[in-house]
Amino acid sequence: MKILVFGKDGQLGKAFHLALDDYLSHPPAANSKTSVQYVGRAQCDLADEQSIAGLLNEFQPNLIINASAYTAVDKAQTEVDLAFAVNARAPEIMAEYAASHGATFLHYSSDYVFDGEKYGFYLEDDIRNPLGIYGKSKAAGEEAIVRAFAKPSNQKTGKIGQYVIFRTSWVYGDGGNFIRTILRLAKDRAELRVIDDQYGVPTSAQWLVQISLGLIIDQQGSLKVFPSGIYHAVPAGQTNWYELATFAVQTALDAGFSLKLTPKNIDPIPATEYPLPAPRPMNSRMSTDKLRKVLEPDGDMSKLQLLNQPWDEAVRSYVRNLVQNGLI
Repeated sequence: MKILVFGKDGQLGKAFHLALDDYLSHPPAANSKTSVQYVGRAQCDLADEQSIAGLLNEFQPNLIINASAYTAVDKAQTEVDLAFAVNARAPEIMAEYAASHGATFLHYSSDYVFDGEKYGFYLEDDIRNPLGIYGKSKAAGEEAIVRAFAKPSNQKTGKIGQYVIFRTSWVYGDGGNFIRTILRLAKDRAELRVIDDQYGVPTSAQWLVQISLGLIIDQQGSLKVFPSGIYHAVPAGQTNWYELATFAVQTALDAGFSLKLTPKNIDPIPATEYPLPAPRPMNSRMSTDKLRKVLEPDGDMSKLQLLNQPWDEAVRSYVRNLVQNGLI
């Protein structure tokens, strides 16, 4: 099996690198002919269609993992063409290849495809209504992937490809993210104001990779056959930015890290008091029932337990690791 991973330098790409290297070091994968190629901006310009197509045709992957994205939410408001090139056109090219060559395509989307006005948890088939350019580009990417696999010309090749689009939210890992920003500010500031009326679920990149591999690769190291479609993938529970900030700061303090900021000096504020160039959804909560129903028949309890893991468990482990390794 040949695996091609786009976005090797991002938080999700780095998590895939660690997970796949570990996977390939143990039987039966270690005894297989599986090979992985990781590519970043230096190896492939995702705004260049020919660069993507050339790489796909050269490597001829059986599994394409698109861990790359244009994620500068506010800059996207002015860099419209670049956002759509990376978030919509690039995954469309990858999907076209996978659909016509019988490959599996794994792609990641965002809670930003919704307007956040729904009460409760979003379902996969809820209507997309993105507020800003970033969300519009991610929604366009989803639509392009679905179209590519539905094309009659791709279905007539005799090589039936499959795809999964994981919608997730508030990703953190090895790289810049909200948790690291809060802890960095907490070293120098005695007070902080954080939004408390935008709700969602923090998602560990490592957690997301484990869930992803559990869906697409079996214990023998072969690709699974699964129902193609969109799936929501976030840990259990819900929170807001203010609660996440106070939890991260308290966890760092409990781990023995010296901070100027304490949770009681973090003030909750409404989003209207912290205006940004791009609008954000107020509600980013997403139901994972659809994914659970697909994972249950496999009988892999570890993946179901992972899906049921509360968001704060992974955040606590993440912050402790940052403290212990001097990464703050």
